[in-house]
Amino acid sequence: ARGTLVAHEHDSSGTVEVVRLPDGSRVLRLQDLRTSDGPKLQVWLADAPVRPGRDGWFVFDDGRHVDLGPLKGNIGSSNYPIPPDVDLAALSSVSIWCDRFNVSFAAAALSPTA
Repeated sequence: ARGTLVAHEHDSSGTVEVVRLPDGSRVLRLQDLRTSDGPKLQVWLADAPVRPGRDGWFVFDDGRHVDLGPLKGNIGSSNYPIPPDVDLAALSSVSIWCDRFNVSFAAAALSPTA
């Protein structure tokens, strides 16, 4: 699955992709990320819809989410291991979530790839 980030609270760009490694494990790859630095930024998989603009800023903590850990850098590319028990069919979006202010900096809908 993959998607393109939509800017929310902060101007952001980049892509996300779920990659299956040779050992069967999965990682979420943030590719060419550009966003503002912020306090307590986390990478979340979530069941929330990705909405553009202010309507999408606050929805990611309303339902189910899995925290993949702190954002490793606000510029560049990085990988985040996905726990083996995570059902990606139920978590169809990614958010760069500011845990301090409860707002999404950016998000992407995950679309299946062939």
